[in-house]
Amino acid sequence: MKYNLQFFSGEGVHPVNAMTFGVNPNGRTGNESIVVKDAESLSIAIDNNIDEWDAMDAGGWKRRLMTAKSITISMGGKRNYGDPGNDYVASLFMQNGQACNSIFTVTFPNGDKLVMPCVISVTSLGGEATATGALEWEAQSDGIPSYIEAETE
Repeated sequence: MKYNLQFFSGEGVHPVNAMTFGVNPNGRTGNESIVVKDAESLSIAIDNNIDEWDAMDAGGWKRRLMTAKSITISMGGKRNYGDPGNDYVASLFMQNGQACNSIFTVTFPNGDKLVMPCVISVTSLGGEATATGALEWEAQSDGIPSYIEAETE
C-alpha cells in the first residue's frame, strides 16, 4: 500500500505524515516494502561517533573526527491484527538473530529515499485496559544505508 503524494511538492515545510515508509517482510531478501498500518509516529535519530584528542600543537584546542554513524528509527502505533506489515513487525517480538533482520525504507516529501538494512526490535505491546493495543518498535541500522536523492526535472 502506498500513499499518493501528488499534493505535496518537494519544497517548503511538510507534516511528518507526508513521509512514506515500509519494511521488507522477507527480511533482507528482495526489495519488497510494505507499510505497517496504524503507525502514529516516526522519529529518526542519528548517532554520531566522534573521536577527540588534545594535540600538543593545537594550543589547547580539541581536535575531532567523525568516525562512525548509526541510525535508529523509532516507530509508535497501534497493533492492527491482520495487516501484513503490522503482523510482520509484531511477529518479531520473540525472535532473535537473523530473523530480526529487515530493510526499512523512508521516502521523504521531496522524493529522497533512505533505504536501510536494519535489525527490528519490538519494544512494547499492549497497554492500559481501556486503551487500544500498542505496537512500538525500532529499526536500527545494520551496515551502510543508501540515501537516494530525488531526480530533479
